[in-house]
Amino acid sequence: MPGDTTGGAGCGRRALILVENLSVPFDRRVWQECTTLRDAGWTVHVICPQGTKRDTEPEVEIDGVRIHRYPLRAATGGPAGYLKEYGSALWHTARLARKVGPVDVVHACNPPDLLFLPALWLKRRGARFVFDQHDLVPELYLSRFGRGEDLLYRAVCALERRTYRAADIVLATNESYRDVAIRRGGRRPEDVFVVRSAPAVERFQPVPPEPELKRGKPHLLCYLGVMGPQDGVDYALRALAKLRDEHGRTDWHAVFVGSGDAFDAMVELSRRLGLGEQVEFTGRIPDADLVRYLSTADVCLSPDPRNPLNDVSTMNKVLEYMAMGRPIVSFDLKEARVSAGEAAVYAADDDETEFAALVAQLLDDPDRRARMGKIGQERVSGPLSWRNSQASLLAAYTAACRDHTPVSAAEQVRTGKRQRS
Repeated sequence: MPGDTTGGAGCGRRALILVENLSVPFDRRVWQECTTLRDAGWTVHVICPQGTKRDTEPEVEIDGVRIHRYPLRAATGGPAGYLKEYGSALWHTARLARKVGPVDVVHACNPPDLLFLPALWLKRRGARFVFDQHDLVPELYLSRFGRGEDLLYRAVCALERRTYRAADIVLATNESYRDVAIRRGGRRPEDVFVVRSAPAVERFQPVPPEPELKRGKPHLLCYLGVMGPQDGVDYALRALAKLRDEHGRTDWHAVFVGSGDAFDAMVELSRRLGLGEQVEFTGRIPDADLVRYLSTADVCLSPDPRNPLNDVSTMNKVLEYMAMGRPIVSFDLKEARVSAGEAAVYAADDDETEFAALVAQLLDDPDRRARMGKIGQERVSGPLSWRNSQASLLAAYTAACRDHTPVSAAEQVRTGKRQRS
């Protein structure tokens, strides 16, 4: 790993983290980064959208992190809707950045790859720019919209190039993303740091299972995560229909936790497949209820199909299943294997029949499920722990601020000059 993994002390420095995709602290990765920097002595500000049911205050300080939120309506109606959403987000971000004032580091989290614009404005005022690449937006575009390499695809590629070029340091969520930053983004290897997302272990502590959550069945299957077009919930539902029809298994209840713009379509698909009595959709639920379901689950589902984005992305749900000691059925994706290892079993590319067969095998083998769950917990508490990511994050900030005078000191110098004049 490049850089000094023992540095990163804030010493009164100021960081501004820009987020457009989620509110904070709902965005768990960003919140872990905030608290890591705070504990290292940084003064941390965040600019992000307001949530709908949580994170609704326009301005709040939580555990020493100062959060500035703006109203934002999610895009609808195609490209024009995204232009409206992103235009509003950029305007509010610039407005609030002026309010925050000078910072040592501006830390922009994608998507979209547009936050380099306010970051450049802050760079001209002395900030260093850390680009936190949560998603590969060109691959996200190909996987989500299926429009091929059209004009909009070329536009998002250009925005990614501009973001890479503007950044002083890049944070990648895994080695696949780091390779893209070096190969496609032209970044020096020593300027790209892998900061893996990791479950907040204090959030994922198993509790005694509750058999009533199985709705009278011997087994509980669980899906946790976003429900968008690229997330594979439809694959999971079709696999469950095959589990019933081809394996004769009706000894399970399944719960799908989460929401997204494909939620209504997935509920309707479950009805069309005749799964309405066996599949439950909860929407987003409080953490305590999520832990109850995962603690009771016998098998967890990670049905993300192979596409340009999913194959190289680390899925948060996989890590969260592992933290709870649950065995996983996944499609055979490169980064799924890197994360889960032997804590999961893998179906061939998008093969719903094999996915169903693997679920059936695990339901019949409680000893194997227990072994897989233990492997997952050991990986999350060891090589995939947030402790390792903290060290890499602080090393990245040390590299960003090398030979950089803190803005607090610079402001004192300027103030002294104004007073003497």
